[in-house]
Amino acid sequence: MDTFENIGDQRAVRIQKLQQLRTLGINPYPYSFEVTHRSQQVFDDFENLEATGAKISAAGRAMTIRLMGKAGFCHIQDDLGQIQMYFKQDVIGDSQYSLFQQLDLGDIIGCHGHAFRTKKGEISIWVEDIRVLAKSLRPLPEKWHGLKDVETRYRQRYLDLIANPEVKRIFLTRGLIIRAIRDFLDGRGFIEVETPVLQPLYGGGSAEPFTTYHNRLNTQLYLRIADELYLKRLIIGGFERVYEVCKDFRNEGIDRTHNPEFTMIELYQAFADYGVMMDLFQQLTSDLAQRVHNNTKIEYQGHTIDFDPPWKRLSMYEAIREYSGIDAENLDDASLAKACKERNIEIDESYGRAKIIDDVFTEKVQPNLIQPTFITDHPVEMSPLAKIHRSNPKLTERFEVFIGGMEIANAFSELNDPLDQRERFEAQRRLSRLGDKEAQVLDEDFLRALEHGMPPTGGLGFGVDRLVMLLTNQTHIREVLLFPQLKPE
Repeated sequence: MDTFENIGDQRAVRIQKLQQLRTLGINPYPYSFEVTHRSQQVFDDFENLEATGAKISAAGRAMTIRLMGKAGFCHIQDDLGQIQMYFKQDVIGDSQYSLFQQLDLGDIIGCHGHAFRTKKGEISIWVEDIRVLAKSLRPLPEKWHGLKDVETRYRQRYLDLIANPEVKRIFLTRGLIIRAIRDFLDGRGFIEVETPVLQPLYGGGSAEPFTTYHNRLNTQLYLRIADELYLKRLIIGGFERVYEVCKDFRNEGIDRTHNPEFTMIELYQAFADYGVMMDLFQQLTSDLAQRVHNNTKIEYQGHTIDFDPPWKRLSMYEAIREYSGIDAENLDDASLAKACKERNIEIDESYGRAKIIDDVFTEKVQPNLIQPTFITDHPVEMSPLAKIHRSNPKLTERFEVFIGGMEIANAFSELNDPLDQRERFEAQRRLSRLGDKEAQVLDEDFLRALEHGMPPTGGLGFGVDRLVMLLTNQTHIREVLLFPQLKPE
């Protein structure tokens, strides 16, 4: 990277050029410029544009400049790519050519001209008129050959997007994925809704919240950790299929799959169960892979991931037995803790059995789940919002989806027995008193709503960021978030 002093020198020179433009009566920051063709449109329609001599207006950021006496070339970059501009002094005139000669890399310009092909065969625009649309006062990074410093890339994402076209493609793909999810759900009769981000009680997940304060109401509020309890209120109110593309917030650590602010999609379908949710999610992700890659098989970090249904299914206890050798289902708490210590599995016994099982699973099972896998039928103590399993009262009708070693989705046959729900909330309250900051809180208003009757319901939540990681072959969540959370500079 350029040193601060060097950047300061270059900035001073550019400010001088800015003042010169103003002295010449040129506004270096005009109000608008009509663009008739973006770069890719010129390439796509070149034969017609060349044959007709059609007038073209294009605009973008100057990424390369080559001066050759009385002629010169410049590549401009817009949101679809780059295209070469050709300037000839005897065509645009002395004053316009002088303006071209004073350009700096990074300046945003607009040009009028016509399409042609150079002697080397490159499709270009022969410029007849040039306008400065925004004078850049700072140089582009690393002599404009790409921005590699990770810290700078995340803190100054605008430079990352300018310098690294492949980064922009990731976020264009992210937009495509979210649109495709909406299309899929809308096509199946789901209604998109919005629920509160600021909540008087946080719930619907096991996480520590961010707290804030509303002065006028004189009350503490929380940034939501999940949408679940509000979306269930809508099911109770008569909506039968709802979903939300939601920003959730959890006051937890930052690592390659976690950011304090993240995007989830939660959906609920009345008269359905977790089996329906399995079928829906399999089809959704298979369709997404096909739409993004034109194939249901994708490459992810050296693995070929096959999204074609049906996916492998393992119960939570089966998975732990298979990958750790611990028969957690048939061990009491003390024996379970002992078995973990014998295998050097770090656990926190103070949080109880559910936390121990989760720790074993996370360490011994999850890294092995590369192909899409449903982990089903979690112990009751791990799932305070799921229905008791219809064939085993010690289990719940819940599944999680793991792909590429990451948890992607979580789903239940939703608990709709208000008395059972109250007992489970009370159990969570006891864990909270023991020091579990991620225990769920008792929500009296939700229980009141539940006592009015909620139909059998299947619920599903999945992480958009991790799904984008999979479909764009990224190993860190910061690569798929435009502005990830970072330590202060």
